[in-house]
Amino acid sequence: MTSEKIYPLLDTIASPFDLRKLSEESLPQIAEEVREFLIDCISGVGGHFASGLGSVELTVALHYLYNTPDDRIVWDVGHQAYPHKILTGRKGKLHTIRQSEGLSPFPKREESDYDTFGVGHSSTSISAALGMAIAAKINKTRRRSVAVIGDGAMTAGVAFEALNHAGDIEADMLVILNDNDMSISPNVGALSNRFAKILSGKLYSSVREGSKKMLSQMPSIWELARRTEEHVKGLIVPGTLFEEFGFNYIGPIDGHDLPTLIATLKNIQKLSGPQFLHVITKKGKGYPRAEEDPVKYHGVSAFDPAVGILRSAAKKRPNYSDIFGDWICDMAAKDDLLVGITPAMREGSGLVEFQKLYPERYFDVAIAEQHSVNVAAGMACDGLKPVVAIYSTFLQRGYDQVIHDVCNQNLPVLFALDRAGLVGADGPTHNGSYDLTFLRCLPNMMIMAPADENECRQMLYTGFLGEGPAAIRYPRGTGPGVNVDDEMYELPIGKGAVVSDGQEVAILSFGTTLEIAKAVGDDIGATVVNMRFVKPIDEELILEIAKSHRFIFTIEENMVAGGAGSAVNEVLAENNVIVRVANYGLPDRLIQHGSRDDMLVDAGLTETAFASFIQGRIAAD
Repeated sequence: MTSEKIYPLLDTIASPFDLRKLSEESLPQIAEEVREFLIDCISGVGGHFASGLGSVELTVALHYLYNTPDDRIVWDVGHQAYPHKILTGRKGKLHTIRQSEGLSPFPKREESDYDTFGVGHSSTSISAALGMAIAAKINKTRRRSVAVIGDGAMTAGVAFEALNHAGDIEADMLVILNDNDMSISPNVGALSNRFAKILSGKLYSSVREGSKKMLSQMPSIWELARRTEEHVKGLIVPGTLFEEFGFNYIGPIDGHDLPTLIATLKNIQKLSGPQFLHVITKKGKGYPRAEEDPVKYHGVSAFDPAVGILRSAAKKRPNYSDIFGDWICDMAAKDDLLVGITPAMREGSGLVEFQKLYPERYFDVAIAEQHSVNVAAGMACDGLKPVVAIYSTFLQRGYDQVIHDVCNQNLPVLFALDRAGLVGADGPTHNGSYDLTFLRCLPNMMIMAPADENECRQMLYTGFLGEGPAAIRYPRGTGPGVNVDDEMYELPIGKGAVVSDGQEVAILSFGTTLEIAKAVGDDIGATVVNMRFVKPIDEELILEIAKSHRFIFTIEENMVAGGAGSAVNEVLAENNVIVRVANYGLPDRLIQHGSRDDMLVDAGLTETAFASFIQGRIAAD
């Protein structure tokens, strides 16, 4: 579906080249029309919502003043880039966003020349823009680089690593902090805007640089002047930190005030060296309900903008995040040493109720996955029992800490890995395709994959009781609908369960794929096993099955390479057992965005595809 509404100016813009033909006076109308179109379109199809509403004016200003796509703009985090997509030739396709074969939910280099860097995860923009600035210098081009970082992305350490490097080499680049934190809003106003124009102006810049050169010849006076400048500047702008990194700090300014944005950016374009512009925006700007509750309107399903998002009165079947949320509250009631940690994913990981009930034991460390693992290790060293609730794809960022700080010290940290496997509309940057592969090789790590809701609860309990690190990986969404026991009990470590007995063919399933395995197994009369544990794996059961079956097929919602099926192969090889074995799972390619069901079909994780795989292998024997 496409909007039939007329947007007088926006409809004339096929690219930023058209935008740059307009007068500055017309830009506020463009911003208003972009915002109206965004509300109209995304309320109809769903997608990231509040962040884009807050970045409209900034997007208009950047594409108006910079020669994109030759000049590089890197958006971070990527879900604030919907206005960018609208202005760069994709307005007519925005209604397809996050859908199979439709627009990517994030900037994607394959999708548009204007998408200079793929940014599905956060906090990478400054590093990427710095790399582009260095390339421009080496290639002797006049190309400019801009990193737009917002929505909490500045809380990650990698952003500060990049700032440190950029300031050290005095790179010609601009970092824009798109700050939608309401606590800073009192700093916005006429005085701040005026001060920003002064700081970015030619007079201030020339006087500042000239004074530095003169006073640097007199060290004691230079030091006094430097400290005085920092002190005075620090009284009226929160920029001392960024100045210490070697950036010229400008702001904060109102990110919805287009004339101020335009004037400030024009001045900045005349400056050399690393520049830092701090803009204050309102997440959800222009849609009052999103302004009041930006978390609720961060990512939305289709809704009527006239009435907003309505909560369904019907009780939904609990999803795996709900199962985890209920378990951690129940477990915390039994054990005062339990602490919950999340890297900025409270709602998604199911920790809202835990925070309410146990605020002193709840720790949101912001977008800092490495720190989330490290602080958990420190807690475990001194007797606490940390539970790290983290998406599978985000644990990849904390992998070094999982190895060195948790596994090497054999610390009892429980990793609750949400969104394992294929996640749906957010696409390949958010798929949890690799956790079994990268965790399985780590000493001391226990890994479990539940096939249903009750197994998830009991595996969390089992892992929590362990004396070393443990990971339980579960998918996004609901399971097969198995009732969950209120009672918690420990599962036998490293033991699978035979679901059905058959002849010749055995199917060993790990986690979510059990329903596929059972359906195919019933059709062909195969033995079906719910393996439950990836590590330690049930060697005894594998060897027993190998003796009585001609074919063994493994299935998992993880990359085949190095996954759970590979663990079965290793058991057979180590014991010199010769049996026909084949592994089935996610293929060695990126599965693109769409609904979760669409992605499963694309990956071949369906009953039909798996049955065909088995039949083909048997026929070829």
